[in-house]
Amino acid sequence: MKHLVQKLLKTHPNIGFSIARLTLGLVMFPHGAQKLLSLFGGYGYTATMESFTTQMGLPSIVAFSIIMIEFFGSISLILGLFSRFWALALAGMFIGIIYMTQLENGFFMNWYGNQAGEGYEYSLLIIGLALTIIVNGSGKWSLDNLILKKQ
Repeated sequence: MKHLVQKLLKTHPNIGFSIARLTLGLVMFPHGAQKLLSLFGGYGYTATMESFTTQMGLPSIVAFSIIMIEFFGSISLILGLFSRFWALALAGMFIGIIYMTQLENGFFMNWYGNQAGEGYEYSLLIIGLALTIIVNGSGKWSLDNLILKKQ
């Protein structure tokens, strides 16, 4: 078990990877806070769960997972704690988002409101940042790096 945790925490001590991780965490945090805490103009946990399960038809466990990944995953990414795990969860989630809602709308985001929904360009950026973290770890400025140094 210790070996698995060490592999998960291992990181290249590069500032650039810390910047990628912080960017992903900071971009995702408001989305998670909207869904869980009603911050940033969001509707909160109950309304989000209802929207995801009734309007979008998602299973409860998927809806719950989305909220938890966006909120707790973003905080963990900001801190650099188990970043590979959270980046993998976000990448998987956004692959699902592309498949379920964005693929039919094409590549471009709906900047001018002239298409039925959002394209997948934003999601590709999130997946790209997540893949950088999955491959390289949390970077120099991270709790993962600190924990590994203490062992």
